[in-house]
Amino acid sequence: MTEIRNVAADIARFKRRVVVIGLVVLTAFTLLGLRLTYLQVVRHEDLAEQAEANRTAVVPVVPNRGLILDRNGIVLASNYSAYTLEITPSKVADLEETIDGLATVIEVGPRDRRRFKRLREDSRSFDSIPIRTRLSDEEVARFAAQRYRFPGVEIKARLFRNYPHGEIASHVLGYIGRINQAEKAAMEEWDDEDYDNYRGTEYIGKLGIEQSYEKTLHGLTGVEQMETSAGGRAVRRLNGHPATPGNTVMLSLDIKLQKMVEDMYGERRGAMVALDPKTGQVLAFVSKPTFDPNLFVEGIDSESWKELSGSIDKPLLNRALRGTYPPGSTYKPFMAMGALQTGKRGANVQVNDPGFYNFAGHRFGSPEGNIGNVDMRRSIQLSSNIYYYSLANEMGVDLIHDFMKPLGFGQITGIDLGGEVRGVLPSTEWKRNAYKRPEMKKWYAGETISLGIGQGYNSFTMLQLAQATAIIADAGRKHQPHLVVATRDTVSGKTTPVEPPPTIDLRFSPANVAVVREGLQAVITAGTARAVFVGAGYVAAGKTGTAQAVGQAQNTKYNAKALEEHQRDHALFVAFAPANDPKIAVAVIVENAGWGAGAAAPIARRVFDYWLLGQYPSEADMAAIKVGKASAPIGKPRLASEAAWPAAVAPAGATAGESTASP
Repeated sequence: MTEIRNVAADIARFKRRVVVIGLVVLTAFTLLGLRLTYLQVVRHEDLAEQAEANRTAVVPVVPNRGLILDRNGIVLASNYSAYTLEITPSKVADLEETIDGLATVIEVGPRDRRRFKRLREDSRSFDSIPIRTRLSDEEVARFAAQRYRFPGVEIKARLFRNYPHGEIASHVLGYIGRINQAEKAAMEEWDDEDYDNYRGTEYIGKLGIEQSYEKTLHGLTGVEQMETSAGGRAVRRLNGHPATPGNTVMLSLDIKLQKMVEDMYGERRGAMVALDPKTGQVLAFVSKPTFDPNLFVEGIDSESWKELSGSIDKPLLNRALRGTYPPGSTYKPFMAMGALQTGKRGANVQVNDPGFYNFAGHRFGSPEGNIGNVDMRRSIQLSSNIYYYSLANEMGVDLIHDFMKPLGFGQITGIDLGGEVRGVLPSTEWKRNAYKRPEMKKWYAGETISLGIGQGYNSFTMLQLAQATAIIADAGRKHQPHLVVATRDTVSGKTTPVEPPPTIDLRFSPANVAVVREGLQAVITAGTARAVFVGAGYVAAGKTGTAQAVGQAQNTKYNAKALEEHQRDHALFVAFAPANDPKIAVAVIVENAGWGAGAAAPIARRVFDYWLLGQYPSEADMAAIKVGKASAPIGKPRLASEAAWPAAVAPAGATAGESTASP
């Protein structure tokens, strides 16, 4: 049977559907319109910035690090540009497989793998870490052809630090290395301006001048706005401003003198500091043995680190700044000055020296033997232990402490190098604070006796000893030792002097200074250093010293051959010259080398010859000094200006960058 449709109902139903659909479509277009209005009007600026950010990238431009120069303009630290092969671990699926694959394209040695592993442990997964540095152009080309095989691996051109003279003055210069996690955490506490200036920076000064003048050497970070592809690769530069190179730091150090002294030590250990007594400028700052700071620039490998850190000779220890030693007989001139200034003993008071000193049942001996009556001048000249045993007893530990403290003993000198140590200038208060057991806190009178000859608890750095010597040389005026004399703006070329703190006048009596100087001069002309200064073209003033490296019982005869080499006495010497108008003051120690006149004084003599006469040791003389077999110079000295000086060598793989040559 045929169904009769209700056309009117169908039409009504259709109209309702059309209306519903129309409303849905209208609502959809309304929402779309509102969304478009919101995105294109309300959020226009924000989204435009995001779109621009997707199209562009702002990249920090790390500045060239400033140079370090010696007083004559010789470059001690510079930069070079080289290609590095770097891996971002977070972008690599299988790190070991990737490294093995890279090794088939570019040589990746065991040392490279060990360094990469150590750097990775100290970095974040999204940091770019070098697996190889200083790639040749051929290696760069080989990798470029195979790059598609190694996602997360790329070639970068980076600036590296270079120390063109290797081990020379490494303890002064320090080195730079990758910023570790602890340093990153510390940098987050910096103010915003300083922190922002280190964006993109991966290396920072670790020791020495590199650390002390980090912000001066670093420069100002620039930025570049780059257009990038969908894959994030830079297509072209759009905008930006260049980085400003770090300033040049100019030192008072004479690198040729520094090298000469380091060579004179040979394989021996020790330290020497040479100062200008009228300004406090450091002329040489030697610590032996030394190390090559270039090892640290790319990240030192574990084998080299173990060799340096595990050596019994401690090449990483800055002995001039952080090594502390008993001063031995070099302390006697300062004891004499203390006696005069405090009124405890006059210059002409005679003291009998029979070769021993008895105190409270103890016998304090003297290697000089019976030298009879001595006044203050002869006590310095002949190095009378008995004179200073009795003087120490008369002065007492606290008076000695109070006089020696302004001279800088047991104090931070304030030199512009980090890590300086105080050493020990003993006093009753010091001992109370240094020990825990009640019976150890008490100061005993017998402990004062050995202080007079620079033994006992006395323990000072060569820097402190050099500063004190310079104070005597400059008649009681105290200058803060410093290495940096000026900085030079890389852009403008303007040189700005670095002014040291004001001089402190300790107000020594000129008559008292004259007495001590006369005694020191007699050491050179007729005393223990007489043979060393034969034929010198000037008159110096100085004092030899021998200090125990290990304790020795009283009345026990010293026998160097019976002791291990590291247990033998240290050789010391302090001096200034010319005696009547000092231009240089030195403190020298040769560890475990015995008598000061035999090992330390010959080094000082050559330093004075260099500085005052422009002379450099002959080859035969240099060979004799290295093994402690020299006294007065051997053979005809060379002119310092003509002595051979090794040319600085650019590192292998260096590309265009700052010059590493010395002017």
